[in-house]
Amino acid sequence: MSREFEMSLMGELQFFLGLQIKQGPEGTFVHQAKYTRDILKKFEMGDSKPMTTPMNTNTALDKEFRGMIGSLLYLTATRPDIQFAVCLCARYQASPRTSHRQAVKRIFRYLKFTPELGLWYSSGSSLFLRGFSDADHAGCRIDRKSTSGTCQLLGTSLVSWSSRKQASVSLSTTEVEYIAAASCCSQLLWMKATLSGFGLRFEKIPLLVDSTSAISVAKNPVLHSRTKHIDVRFHFLRDHYEKGDIDLVHVVYENQLADIFTKPLEFGAFVRLRGELGVLQVEGVDNALIKGEIESQWTGLIALLV
Repeated sequence: MSREFEMSLMGELQFFLGLQIKQGPEGTFVHQAKYTRDILKKFEMGDSKPMTTPMNTNTALDKEFRGMIGSLLYLTATRPDIQFAVCLCARYQASPRTSHRQAVKRIFRYLKFTPELGLWYSSGSSLFLRGFSDADHAGCRIDRKSTSGTCQLLGTSLVSWSSRKQASVSLSTTEVEYIAAASCCSQLLWMKATLSGFGLRFEKIPLLVDSTSAISVAKNPVLHSRTKHIDVRFHFLRDHYEKGDIDLVHVVYENQLADIFTKPLEFGAFVRLRGELGVLQVEGVDNALIKGEIESQWTGLIALLV
């Protein structure tokens, strides 16, 4: 490229579009510690009391909010641990109430407690693609709609995630889990097509779901009274399962990584899932310890899937 364009060599990439990048022999950290401190200062939350989680498990938001959501949404590019809390508060931007402002301030107080967290991408990670999907049935207390949570990983590296309110009210946990799995399947197929351009090929991509009934609906083409109302657009999950593009695998609740994107969690479960997703401390971490902790958690699971 230097023959065709005027270029300057400025060393290793350290900062890009607000993302801080730290490279090393064991892997790469991507984080937004500076941006986190900047928004704490901007919204006068620098002296607030730190919190260990971004949301109280008993938080119930009434309809209506607006505030500091835009800044927080940008931060979710490297902080999937706040994805659910930020997306939940973003639903009430039109006319916020006191409860919504308190919920957003709770997120900022959590950021003050964890400003140095970022995403860890191990240089030794495999290119084994898989997805996780989960749903919280009727989690919204206002309209009783459910929240879908999905995430996709290459090896031990988290590359895509979402927390999204479903468009319609569902009648059962089977239905909400099935809809969430369909959303995850769509993302996996897009990633498969994109990565094929880099010479990577994937067959029967594992999609891990903790609902055996949702898996049964996808594997059984016979409709009955409890599932015939499910919109046909979600049945492409069954179609791609039958084609062999994906493989629906049951995962126990404790190992469902997408759970962190569907509801507030207790401190212990929250920290455990956060770590398994590769959200770790940027500075002062032993790379060998990181590699051992993260990859050892996947050894047994990968053995079951390959």
